[in-house]
Amino acid sequence: MTAPTAGPLQPDESMRGSVRICLTALVAGVVIGFVGGVFRWCLQTADRLRIDFVDWAHQLPGPGWLVPIAAAAVGATLAALIVRWEPLAAGSGIQHVEAVFLGEAKPPLIRLLPAKFVGGVLSIGSGLVLGREGPTVHMGAAIGTEAARRARLPDSEVRMMQTALGGAGLAVAFNAPIGGTLFTLEEVTKSFRVKTVLATLISCAAGVACSRLVLGNHADFQVEPMDAPALAWLPLFIAFGLLTGCLGAAYNGLTLWFLDHVGAIRRVPSLAKAAIIGAIVGLAMFVYPLSVGGGEDLTQRILGGQNLVLSVVIGILAVRFVAGPLSYSAAVPGGLFAPLLAVGALWGLVFTGCFNAVWPDDASQLAIPMALVGMAAFFGATVRAPVTGMVVVTEMTATTATLVPMMAATAAAVLVAYLVGSPPIYESLRERMPDEESIERRGNG
Repeated sequence: MTAPTAGPLQPDESMRGSVRICLTALVAGVVIGFVGGVFRWCLQTADRLRIDFVDWAHQLPGPGWLVPIAAAAVGATLAALIVRWEPLAAGSGIQHVEAVFLGEAKPPLIRLLPAKFVGGVLSIGSGLVLGREGPTVHMGAAIGTEAARRARLPDSEVRMMQTALGGAGLAVAFNAPIGGTLFTLEEVTKSFRVKTVLATLISCAAGVACSRLVLGNHADFQVEPMDAPALAWLPLFIAFGLLTGCLGAAYNGLTLWFLDHVGAIRRVPSLAKAAIIGAIVGLAMFVYPLSVGGGEDLTQRILGGQNLVLSVVIGILAVRFVAGPLSYSAAVPGGLFAPLLAVGALWGLVFTGCFNAVWPDDASQLAIPMALVGMAAFFGATVRAPVTGMVVVTEMTATTATLVPMMAATAAAVLVAYLVGSPPIYESLRERMPDEESIERRGNG
């Protein structure tokens, strides 16, 4: 007699598996919601304290400018020390989530969670131009992996769960549940498998709901109600999108240039590199505090309609355009996404200001719409996930008035980025990831 072969799963068995996946996603979503909410609260507190700290330093007699330089250098060094303990905590983490889904890396262990949390607070809180979303996505992936293992899901579902919870992490980071779901499906999996969709939807909804218990039930940015820009301005938004595509390609190139060249300096220890980069950022922080950090306060001022002198906006844009890639090369916990939004908003202001200087009529009413469009278009040009970018910006600002010009400009920006041969930034970062053996050697060294 021949041994019976295992047949396909019976409907009841498949249903029980789906229910277990959904329950696991719910529990893990609650955890990342509270963890991510507290993480964001810590960063908001650090932002306020940093601005007060710089004001105090300005009042010191003598070389008071040395104080924020030293503070930023110490914060970056401490974050680098955490990376020495857990090498996987370096950088954004989004590229690692993608690599795990593709089977190119192992799912993260739960020890990554405290490393990303504390390291992210130190690096971003000290003023480095890094985003909160990278650590939150990676923490979500670690929580999803641990939850799936404890639920005794098969390896394929463990990878799926870390991917879904990575999207929940992004949803929590930006208070954007639909955006987090789309991020998983558009950027990471590039597919719509039913179990993945369900796990991501449940974890994103639970995560954002719990984070709002910590941070408040409101949109991230307060934007005054506005009318949709006249359709006659649509060609201007498209032209803006074409230029934004070039700017996004340049930003990606600069990020990779700093990453490669700073990493190639073997004689300088990683701790010293982080300290030097932190000191440079600390000097910029002393000159103008809003030119550093994640950029949330700066973006709110722009979208809130605060009057900023065009020369000051150009200066902040130039600093953040360089400081973001430079900060990322320090190899400390922190992402790229949030600084991209601030750069996009600044670029929208600069474009409007320059256009208004040559246009015979007053076009200043386009400033806030162009800033909103710039946030989505610049993200689309760099990350190459245009729908995610547009939805995240829409959810963060709770406004749909600019959707039509936003879609046109984002499409133009993504097209230009493709035409100039600029690869998506997370794809490039994934190609530069060290292999698993290298990471383990660094962790044991």
